[in-house]
Amino acid sequence: MHRRSALGGAITALATAAAGVLVAAAVSTAPAVAAPAGTGTGYLHTNGNKIVDSTGATVRITGINWFGMETDNKTFHGLWSTNPWRGQIDKMASLGYNTLRVPYSNDALKPGATASGINDFVNPDLVGLSPLQILDKVINYAGGKGMRVILDRHRPTSAGQSALWYTSTVSEATWINDWKMLAQRYAGNTTVIGADLHNEPHAEGTNPAATGACWGCGDPARDWRLAAERAGNAILSVQPNWLIFVEGVSCPSGGLSNVWDNDPSNDEDCGWWGGNLTKAKDFPVRLDVPNRLVYSPHEYATSVFEQNWFKSPDFPANLPGIWDKYWGYLYKQNIAPIMMGEFGSTLADPRDKVWLEKLMAYTGTGVDGMSFTYWSWNPNSGDTGGIALDDWTNINTTKQAILQPYLIAPVGGGGGPTGTPTATPTSSPPPPTGGCTGAYRQVNAWQGGFQGELTVTNTGTATVNPWQVTWTWPAGVSLASGWNATVTQSGTTVTAAAPTWAGALAPGASVTVGFTANGPSAAPGAVKLNGVAC
Repeated sequence: MHRRSALGGAITALATAAAGVLVAAAVSTAPAVAAPAGTGTGYLHTNGNKIVDSTGATVRITGINWFGMETDNKTFHGLWSTNPWRGQIDKMASLGYNTLRVPYSNDALKPGATASGINDFVNPDLVGLSPLQILDKVINYAGGKGMRVILDRHRPTSAGQSALWYTSTVSEATWINDWKMLAQRYAGNTTVIGADLHNEPHAEGTNPAATGACWGCGDPARDWRLAAERAGNAILSVQPNWLIFVEGVSCPSGGLSNVWDNDPSNDEDCGWWGGNLTKAKDFPVRLDVPNRLVYSPHEYATSVFEQNWFKSPDFPANLPGIWDKYWGYLYKQNIAPIMMGEFGSTLADPRDKVWLEKLMAYTGTGVDGMSFTYWSWNPNSGDTGGIALDDWTNINTTKQAILQPYLIAPVGGGGGPTGTPTATPTSSPPPPTGGCTGAYRQVNAWQGGFQGELTVTNTGTATVNPWQVTWTWPAGVSLASGWNATVTQSGTTVTAAAPTWAGALAPGASVTVGFTANGPSAAPGAVKLNGVAC
């Protein structure tokens, strides 16, 4: 289980995920084209309490956490199920989750790290890949559906969370350097929008001998606000387009109150791990690049810990005031956007259902509401359960029904793994002026099937809009799934039609169509772009 804490010196266990810093050399990943609506266009930035896209349009993140990469498996949980990894992302998108928050740990990103817990019959295309290579695939597929990705440094190691952003084995320098590496790895890929710097900084030690994360105390070794500035500015020095997500602490002093001294005057007002941003107004995080800061509190219910406010006689009317105090004021006073990075419950206690309904109403409806990523997709989160049920296919309809009115689906989300068309074109795609080139790469092969990528470049002088790629396969080869396009097969001819959110192919631009197929490995033949041979 992931450790999470509570108020007034109480600490409790909870299932959460991820931590990590980067290791591995930068790789070339094809930039995903973000949807023109839903999650906006291009990179995101802030404007007052809003998150906006490159055109200035307001974007609301309504996402979900998919954890596992911070654990000993070093990759997403649920890859052991009978639901393929793409099928799980398809389901998330179809439900209206437009962003993935991905927890990770340093251990998953070290050279030589290996992923485990993968059903290689269901996910043959993941066999032999490193944790980072699996992450690359998830990012590119999610981006193709119009989703965004937030990376969450959840744990320094897979052993557990830490109160501070560094430990005796993972230094601050490692934390920062790995974040810079991660920012460089996905440079230019607008699917990846930012860094959640460290998950759930919290108090340790009893005051006055505090050893945990404080806010505004001025001690460089413990002041989370100062550390967030150091890491955030280091990231922005190599990737100025990212959002920097900064969580709160639990107790601003960084230590737990001595509840046995019978002196209530020095009993500090604490909150959830990562959930206390009461000092952020007086001690704001200062970044070198303006309009990049998003505060990201965590908020939980009684299934995680029985906070005092859940036992108050005025519950649930007291909840908005609690949220105002700890983090909501930042949004209401137009200081900065709020992106609630984690919140969830089993809903086993009737109060928790009331809590979740009140919390969602507090965030507001429509695109102007506060952003959030629900904890979690995973059913194996010990204190909260998930949106997915134990089969990783069906969903918890009670939870989903409460969240549904607040979700803003990604444009293009919800298509099946074969990319079933939502409409039939009324006319043939226009031919390009000039020509094209095609390059094929076989990614993987197994008994009875294979995976490949076909990259087609428009070498003409005019934009092709919409584009359409066709190729032929020998008899006996059949399409299993496709992505980055609407991929279908008729006889021996395969057609990859442009998705609605990325229909144009400019001169010199390329598109990579991925697929898995049944039958003997075979390279695409007679490749054409809108009817012109490549």
